Amino acid sequence: MFSPFPFEGIIGRVFLRMLLLPSQPPRSAPPRECIQLDELAPTFPSSELDLLPSHCDLSWISKIQVNQPAVLRRAEQIQARRVVKKEWQAAWLLKAVTFIDLTTLSGDDTSSNVQRLCYKAKYPIREDLLKALNVHDKGLTTAAVCVYPARVCDAVKALKAAGSTIPVASVATGFPAGQTHLKTRLEEIRLAVEDGATEIDVVINRTLVLTGQWEALYDEIRQFRKTCGEAHLKTILATGELGSLTNVYKASMIAMMAGSDFIKTSTGKETVNATFPVAIVMLRAIRDFFWKTGNKIGFKPAGGIRSAKDSLAWLSLIKEELGDEWLTPELFRIGASTLLSDIERQIYHHVTGRYAAYHDLPMS
Repeated sequence: MFSPFPFEGIIGRVFLRMLLLPSQPPRSAPPRECIQLDELAPTFPSSELDLLPSHCDLSWISKIQVNQPAVLRRAEQIQARRVVKKEWQAAWLLKAVTFIDLTTLSGDDTSSNVQRLCYKAKYPIREDLLKALNVHDKGLTTAAVCVYPARVCDAVKALKAAGSTIPVASVATGFPAGQTHLKTRLEEIRLAVEDGATEIDVVINRTLVLTGQWEALYDEIRQFRKTCGEAHLKTILATGELGSLTNVYKASMIAMMAGSDFIKTSTGKETVNATFPVAIVMLRAIRDFFWKTGNKIGFKPAGGIRSAKDSLAWLSLIKEELGDEWLTPELFRIGASTLLSDIERQIYHHVTGRYAAYHDLPMS
């Protein structure tokens, strides 16, 4: 048993307040020097809000140029910020847990390790630690579990047995390269949905971006959207392979026009995955799309986010760029496989004053 936690009750109140963040429109962001337009985007009358374009409107992206030095300066500002401390840090870390798509995408995945992953998703932080923080009754879970299509049935079965309604996400469409035949990619989506996946993380064909085939990219994602049916569509841009930040912005906008519910940075398999410069460009695209259409699109960084400190920086970025309204699992996710371990380790240290041994916090 560890000594009584001096902030007991405070964490619970802070965490509960964060769970119930009031809705508000995206705050005014830093100057739009990061994204330059030859002319301002057209405004839409209120009667046209919540309507996606019925075709690939290239006028939305044709005059876009990303100011890379400005983006890099903004990224440095975020990374240089001092993180919150003590009870506020603990509350933010608990909040970060609720955004995690707990992931296993290994060649040696089996039904047993998927089952352990699902158990960890339902019980992400040790019960005694949550009791010490007075949040044991808040129903803390991760946002989803993410697996390969062949493991969807295992995840659905494990979560059902645990009495959990945590969504099952599946990668698809020739993950991670996206270089298989279109019919094969569409069939992969169909099978994953049929097996019980309610979220589909598709990967785009990067060739279409690198060669400027924007209409073909739009048509492809529209087919993904149709095949997903009621399942949420998260479109992975694989930004580390798109060549430029301008391409990242254009691909983001095309993916949203085509009906994506989320845009996602990376597969986690590229050499360069989630970075702050790329995230800033994608978040500005999300904000521009919201201003144009009234539709809120989610954002998911993935790949290389491993430490609790990293997660705090990402939450801060979302709060500053899009506002509190995006700090919900419906609009923000973090794709990670090892991040949860470090968050739990930091919570353990916060409660006990010492760092956990390897065997103290078994991970799935």
